[in-house]
Amino acid sequence: MSLIKRNDTNWLPSVFDDMFRTDWLGGTTNVNSIGTSIPAVNIREDDDSFNVQVAAPGKSKEDFNIELDNDVLTISAEEKRENETTDKNGRFTRKEFSYSNFKRSFSLPDSVDSSKISASYNNGVLEIALPKKEEAKVQAKRMIDIS
Repeated sequence: MSLIKRNDTNWLPSVFDDMFRTDWLGGTTNVNSIGTSIPAVNIREDDDSFNVQVAAPGKSKEDFNIELDNDVLTISAEEKRENETTDKNGRFTRKEFSYSNFKRSFSLPDSVDSSKISASYNNGVLEIALPKKEEAKVQAKRMIDIS
């Protein structure tokens, strides 16, 4: 366990966190993040839409799951890999596997036209187009006559 100064009012939860996050062979690990990676996300707004870009190289479009529920856009992906090396008798001499996933959620503003959301995946970047409703788009400047 690490030697961290604790405040007197909230010491018990942090003691348990240290106990479960300690690698008893030396070192520490964050148990909550094993197999989880959080990709970088860019969100850009222009007059007609919002555009979300998710950096996720090495994946295919089939790896992604994009859901819209009550104006919350959730992007997730899961990947499982397995590598086997066997000898001539078919016994494992080495077997390596990995698992990774991520999940990001974004609350959408009322100005997004949810029926026109689209997505594409090119060169390791997932792009999601969130068009704005017509009434939410920037209107051209006009003069108003006084009667």
